[in-house]
Amino acid sequence: MQERSKEIQEKLATMRGWLRQSGAAMLRLRGTDWFAWATAGGSNTVLLAAETGVAEIAVTPDHAYVLTDEIEAQRLQDEEVPAGCYEWHVAPWAEPQARRALCAELAAGGTVLSDRPTAGEQALGQDMLRQRYCLLDSEIARYREVGLLAAQAMTEVMQAARPDWTEFALAGAGAEAMWARGLHPTLTLVANERRLPIYRHATPSRETLGRRAMLVFCARGYGLYANLTRFVHFAGAPDQPDFPALLEIEAAGLAACRPGVPLSDVYATLEQAYCQHGFSDGIRRHHQGGICGYLSRELVATPATDAPLAAKMAVAFNPSLPGIKLEDTFLIHDDGLENLTLDPDWPTVEHAGRQRALPLQTEAS
Repeated sequence: MQERSKEIQEKLATMRGWLRQSGAAMLRLRGTDWFAWATAGGSNTVLLAAETGVAEIAVTPDHAYVLTDEIEAQRLQDEEVPAGCYEWHVAPWAEPQARRALCAELAAGGTVLSDRPTAGEQALGQDMLRQRYCLLDSEIARYREVGLLAAQAMTEVMQAARPDWTEFALAGAGAEAMWARGLHPTLTLVANERRLPIYRHATPSRETLGRRAMLVFCARGYGLYANLTRFVHFAGAPDQPDFPALLEIEAAGLAACRPGVPLSDVYATLEQAYCQHGFSDGIRRHHQGGICGYLSRELVATPATDAPLAAKMAVAFNPSLPGIKLEDTFLIHDDGLENLTLDPDWPTVEHAGRQRALPLQTEAS
């Protein structure tokens, strides 16, 4: 808790710097992403699918509040937010006007900045968003933990999978494995043998897996997202002749992920790599990923995303060809990339100086 409290104080100083620079009177953070950032990994989530949670942050030059209601306050104080970092405004759940009144009093007619602005509020500037993308050392330590836990959950589930499981069963087992490790299963995609060559974004169905299957995780812990994709091949699964080409395409994109390189350049590098390997429209079949952190994708790489990459940013790219995909979450360092979602127990091949995940081969039939 002491480390988290120190991080929160650093972030409060950052937020008050934003107020000074913008001339705003108050900052309101409503999203689950920003709440986790501002509380050094706390969660305001109850409904997993919601963008906003059961509490928000309000910061002025002189005060910093957690705003919530009497249903949630005690649990948040006990379990989610370190003591002594924020004042608490706890309103009756049936009186939302009490929160609005406090915010109006704190703003005193001045400008209010917000991550999810309502009428009369201003959106956060791009420089503020990009500052969040660069992680503190304490955030990186938590990210490493989340990445490993997500990868271990994936390994456990794919080792247990059987060809007669339904896609629903594989997705459910994935969600269970994430919950068992304290991770939010914000996304579990599954594609079986039939659907793999057809759909790049395959939500689970009632069909059985057959001879091969893909499982995709977006696992959230401490508000941070670990994104990874893995395949399992059962007895009799066909070879994937395009896999070497995909390794080359991914390697080109990852090699471009260096401090100072615009995200649009990574997109262009991937586009060129697809073309070089005979897949001229490959980049159009699915988004390629981008910067991640407190969102599964903070910023997706496109020809227009000129935001520069920097050390201590996390990225997750997912280049794909029909029936195959590669995806892990990496941390950018000045001297290369660190794979946050690599489980030592998963089979890999060394390619371009990195261990890349192979399909898990099992004799189950």
